[in-house]
Amino acid sequence: MADQARARKLAKRISQIVASALEHEVKDPRLARVTITDTKVTGDLHDATVYYTVLGEKLDSPPDLAGAAAALEKAKGVLRTMVGQQTGVRFTPTLSFVTDTVPETARQMDELLAKAREADAEVARLAHGARHAGEEDPYKPPREAEDAD
Repeated sequence: MADQARARKLAKRISQIVASALEHEVKDPRLARVTITDTKVTGDLHDATVYYTVLGEKLDSPPDLAGAAAALEKAKGVLRTMVGQQTGVRFTPTLSFVTDTVPETARQMDELLAKAREADAEVARLAHGARHAGEEDPYKPPREAEDAD
């Protein structure tokens, strides 16, 4: 079992190698908008999971996730060969590619925060001229102790 520091170091190096290879070596147009976001390597250094995102051509157009996944699957052998040549480890890790859901989750969180801000603004607007229901001081005054003459 390798130590976790070595696994993190190898994961970072694999991210760099794969990102560079996608940018300069692999000539598939479906991979032009792919960005490598993270890589996780198992403790035994035999398997690497590479997380990626795909940007849309325009802000309104959805990204081609299926095309990017197919292109990465097709280029997996070339990428693994490059990782093996550039890392110098005894066993080149197998690569698996997973779509990173962090950007989508962040967008959903932003939408929820915007809704919460709107709800808070509505509550503040309603509370602006509001008065308490009931008396100004709703608590009963303490009883005066009667003298026992």
